[in-house]
Amino acid sequence: MNSTKFSYFTLSPYFDSGLLEYVSFMTVMSLYVLILCSNLLLIVVICVNRSLHEPMYMFLCSLFVNELYGSTGLFPLLLLQILSDIHTVSASACFLQIFCVYTYANVEICNLAVMSYDRYLAICCPLQYNMHMTHNRTVILIALTWLYPFLAVIVLISLSASLQLCGNIINKVYCDNYSVVKLACSDTTVNNVYGMIYTTATICVVILIFYSYIRILKVCFSGSKQTRQKAVSTCTPHLASLLNFSFGAFFEIVSSRFDMKHLPDMLRMFLSLYWLTCQPLFNPVLYGLNLTKIRIIFKNLMFGKI
Repeated sequence: MNSTKFSYFTLSPYFDSGLLEYVSFMTVMSLYVLILCSNLLLIVVICVNRSLHEPMYMFLCSLFVNELYGSTGLFPLLLLQILSDIHTVSASACFLQIFCVYTYANVEICNLAVMSYDRYLAICCPLQYNMHMTHNRTVILIALTWLYPFLAVIVLISLSASLQLCGNIINKVYCDNYSVVKLACSDTTVNNVYGMIYTTATICVVILIFYSYIRILKVCFSGSKQTRQKAVSTCTPHLASLLNFSFGAFFEIVSSRFDMKHLPDMLRMFLSLYWLTCQPLFNPVLYGLNLTKIRIIFKNLMFGKI
């Protein structure tokens, strides 16, 4: 078989758009700066205010750090490709981006799972909350939220990097593991089996998240008006974030595995980037506006009262 080890990959969806490439560059750059500023601001607000050193806000801080991490894994290379005449990326840089994108996605899901568990304890078991959600347990949960995805994706990348490839053209605007595996000439059985285990584990985490919220909703409907109001005010941002990320990730998975050529090129590019660009901007806006404590402290900070 005509297989080889390629030193670079070509990202095929990019095309010469003339002056529009500068408009695209400025738009993407503005979005990146906005994501950096909004997430950094909320991280600082949580870190410098002792009243926010509670489990829920520490999990939120971890979530905002992940948004910075995921954005930095995507945007610099994206901006470089927009202005470049030759849309190639070295194999090492490509696998680095795959690592960043996949760990970002997994940390996001794990973070949302931990947050749903935290809300479940706070609303369904309020008397035992402080006993279960101690400072040490909060630190351990945050550490596991980051450690498991990093280890899982390292194995995934190691399997993909060892494949013999028959091509180096990726039909996406960023590097993607599934696209690399599709280029393989060598046997991909191990990759496929590990991919199934990896996907099943992720689905199980998502099921646990929805199970937690179903239990919370049952308590809401059977509890007092005050309980319902508290549950709605704290759970709405979490559910909105979960649904937004799930929609984007679901479309990305579907578009990678099925032929989407009937959709316009620009629409396909936008939807493939949605989960990596809108979620990092959506979360700080959502939590900043909906969680009362953060909103009040942010207002005080802006008006110089702290």
